[in-house]
Order: sequence, then structure tokens, then C-alpha cells
Amino acid sequence: MSTDTPEHTLSTVEGMEAVAAEEWSRLGGASRGSQTESDASDPDSGTVYNPFVSHAFLSSLEASGSVSAETGWLPRHIVLRAPDGALEGAMPAYVKSHSMGEYVFDHAWADAFERAGGRYYPKLQCSAPFTPATGPRLMVLPGPGADTRRRALAAGGRSLCTQLGLSSVHATFVPEAEIPAFEAEGYLHRTDQQFHFQNTGYEDYDDFLGTLASRKRKQLKKERKAALENGISIEWLTGRDLTETVWDIFYQFYIDTGGRKWGRPYLTRRFFSLIGERMAEDVLLVMARRDGRYVAGAINFIGGDCLYGRHWGCVEDHPFLHFEVCYHQAIDFAIARGLARVEAGAQGEHKLARGYLPATTHSAHYIDHPGLRRAVADYLDSERRDVAHFGQVLSEHGPFRKGSRPANGDDG
Repeated sequence: MSTDTPEHTLSTVEGMEAVAAEEWSRLGGASRGSQTESDASDPDSGTVYNPFVSHAFLSSLEASGSVSAETGWLPRHIVLRAPDGALEGAMPAYVKSHSMGEYVFDHAWADAFERAGGRYYPKLQCSAPFTPATGPRLMVLPGPGADTRRRALAAGGRSLCTQLGLSSVHATFVPEAEIPAFEAEGYLHRTDQQFHFQNTGYEDYDDFLGTLASRKRKQLKKERKAALENGISIEWLTGRDLTETVWDIFYQFYIDTGGRKWGRPYLTRRFFSLIGERMAEDVLLVMARRDGRYVAGAINFIGGDCLYGRHWGCVEDHPFLHFEVCYHQAIDFAIARGLARVEAGAQGEHKLARGYLPATTHSAHYIDHPGLRRAVADYLDSERRDVAHFGQVLSEHGPFRKGSRPANGDDG
């Protein structure tokens, strides 16, 4: 795809190696250096650093073979350049031959369309692969003209869909502030629910516990104590701690859990080595040790204002150890680092009792076929109402004392 206007040029590249890391890092949200002091106080600005749209993360997926034509994720990133060739925007995008690894489910849409004689695949997916975490999708240079550049990228996704004969475009885990740009270009708005911990300036975990109802507070204290019985200790590993030996151990945890949950783990062993080389300071492994060896662990990514929990695995089963490693330790780390929240991955109402509140997530979908578009639009109208109602009900059953609940658990 190549579309020229007097103001800019839209085109596609077939991989991150076609874009210099330095120019990519100038886009809002793509590097810690792109975040200003004012950005950090405005989560809707789209410029707070998000590790999943960094050049290091996306290029590691490609270089490791985790993302490729063979895995059904064919990179076709849309880039926006000024007349002098400077990169002004980008949309990470992939031509997909399936709907796996996305966490925003459209299998029913595909089934209905194909039963009616249509061809749903291939489609265009705009996301950070295998990552149910909100982050910039319409990545642009901050400042004057940013909204225009966002709309140009959204339009570029629609144009690429038409040019390649694809059925649809799906931008998932989109910041709410980007939705108007997508809607202006004919995309449909979808919502879903996750559970996020909100750090309202707690001094430590005990300070957080003090905001909970007495019964909930006692329950979590008991749970954390039980998790560390049998001689278990917890370690935080980041930066230089992430050796190849550590990655070998964690990869076995990942393979075990991935194999049981979805049959074939998405990420290759090489991927973990690459992020260890390229973005080690943005990675936190929470590892559980017993009798001199690691028995469980979880990988997290450290953003500008958020800790993102991702994969967990273990070689020994211990009561409550999963909750300790994945949720309680994440809260400890976020408080220690002064991070505003923890996003602990997709779904999971069990997180509510551990202080993670309902938060609405957003996605945008362009459907080319008029009949399918009408059906999906009707469905999404109803789904948005259901998501909002469900979130309200869940919030009322949170663990906080009356009057001490964080002001807004829904960070969009």
C-alpha cells in the first residue's frame, strides 16, 4: 500500500527491520524518552511508555519467529511519513489467517460469515501480538496535528483492507482516547472487561490492606502466609539478573502452562533471549524458590506508569502460590516503584478479591461487508451495555471498605 497526499505518505513495511529503532522511538508511547512530565500525569495522552509497542518488543517477536507467516501473523505495519521522509506515525499491523493470540474474540463472527458463504480470513490485526494490554495503536508524533495523523493511520488500515481483499480490520486493546479517530474512519467500537490494581499512593502493602474490609484483609494476610509455607521464598529479577540460565528455567514454566492452556505456546525460546538483550530493564521476573531451585515464576513488563503481568508457570503446585507470584507481588512492586496501576492480563473475576478492580478495555473494528457490518454493529450495541452493567455489579462486590475504594477503577 502506498497513498500520497501533499501532507504525508502512507505505506506498509514487511517487518520492524524496515524502520530504524531511533525513529520509531520518537512516536508517542514507544520509548521512555518520548514521555514528558505532563504525559506521565495524563494516561489518555498515548505518550506514556508502553513496552509492547516498543521497537525492541515488536522486533523481538519477529526475529525470534514468534510472529511470522508460518505462525499466521504476517507483519504489514502501516507507516506515515512527512514529505521529507521523517516518520510521523505508525500502526503495528498483521495479516492474520486465524483469530488466535488476540484475546478479543471474533470466532463467532468468522463462523457466521463463513456459514453464509463469506471468507473471513485473512483479516488485518492491529495490536501487540499475544498481549492483552491496552497501548497506543495509532502511534504518532505528539504535538500539533496528532489527531490528523491518527485519523490518517486509521484510514490506512481501512485502505489496506480493501487493497488486499481482506474481510476486516481489528484494532484491539486501544486507548479510549483513540476510539474517536477510529470511529471517524468507519470503525465500530467494542468494549470488554479486565481487572486492574489502582495505586492511589500507598506507602506499602499494609497501607493498601488498610483500605479493605476487615474480613477481606484477614483473608489476604492468611493467603500470603500460606503461599510461602514449605520453605518458599520470592525473588525479583530484572536487568542483569536475567541470565540465559534464568531464561531456560522460566521458559520451562511457560511451556508447561502454555501447553496445558492452549496447546502450543506462542513464544519461542529465542524471544526471551532477545528481550533479555534489548529491554532487560523493562522486564521483571517474579520467581519462587524452594530447596535451592526455582519452582514457579511470572513475567511482567514495566511501563512508564504501569506494571503489566503476563505469563506464569510452575513445576510444583503449592496452595495460593499463583496468587502470590502473579498478583500480590505485582502490587508490592508497583507500590515500591511508584507505578500507578497493575494490569494483570485478561479476564479473571478472582482478581477482584485481591484488590484488582473492573476496568473497561476498548477495541475498534472495520467490517468491509455491509451485511456482516450491520449484524456486528447490532451485537456490539448490546454487548457494550452488558459490559458496563457487569462492571458496575462487580465494583459493588469489591473488597474495599465503604468510602475507601479508589476513585476510579476503570482507567479505560
